[in-house]
Amino acid sequence: MTKKNKNEMSFLGHLEELRWHLLRAFGAIVVIAIAAFIFHDFIFDQIILAPKTPEFFTNRMFCAFSKIVNIPALCINSNPFNIINIRMAGQFTTHIIVSIMTGFILAFPYIFFEFWSFISPALYSKEKAHTRGAVFFGSLLFLLGVLFGFYVITPLSVHFLGSYSVSAQIENQINLTSYISTVASVTLASGVIFELPILVFFLTKIGLVTPSFLRKYRKHSIVAILLLSAIITPPDIFSQVLVCIPLIFLYEIGIYISKRILAKEKARLEED
Repeated sequence: MTKKNKNEMSFLGHLEELRWHLLRAFGAIVVIAIAAFIFHDFIFDQIILAPKTPEFFTNRMFCAFSKIVNIPALCINSNPFNIINIRMAGQFTTHIIVSIMTGFILAFPYIFFEFWSFISPALYSKEKAHTRGAVFFGSLLFLLGVLFGFYVITPLSVHFLGSYSVSAQIENQINLTSYISTVASVTLASGVIFELPILVFFLTKIGLVTPSFLRKYRKHSIVAILLLSAIITPPDIFSQVLVCIPLIFLYEIGIYISKRILAKEKARLEED
């Protein structure tokens, strides 16, 4: 088996190739960011600010469920708070930052494709066969993580942090920058965390992880997942459990993926 001619490039040749991949990825982000900047009314009113309103899908589902089980406390974000801006350029700066983040999220499949296009020529044909679909599944997991963070963790975080009070004499006045940073950090962190199976895949391919290793440290991983969920969620048990469930599920998927990879490697060695 032979590799493509790209592997015979000089170091500067590889850098030049990487530069063009990065430029194309950056260009995709800029194009989508410009579109997001233009359609800011929809981005802010219908997406960014939606989790704090009673009409948001998750809030409506929680309120409906609270009526069924007769627990009013489960009806979240029923009294939306107002968001204020205290900086002269605060709204304009936020507008730009949100546009860039929107560009990154929506362009992520293409960014992943450009990254994969750069490293894939260095793989052998059988390695490429085993990694077929990496761009699709990597992008899918990231977008699922973003949706999970936005529709599950964000409204819970907004409700808890926005309504929390240490004294009746203190009124919450949520700053625009603080609100945006909370929504963005939770959403993007969820997207990155959902890439766990992809990480396990590559760690198994290079021999750093095995199914037995993952099973052996399963209990330790659960503790790590609990700590991670405590960091990216508000400090209440309910939201932490909601985050832990998919993460534990993804960890088990990682074990299955690692097992499949080693089985294929073993079969390939037997054929050789």
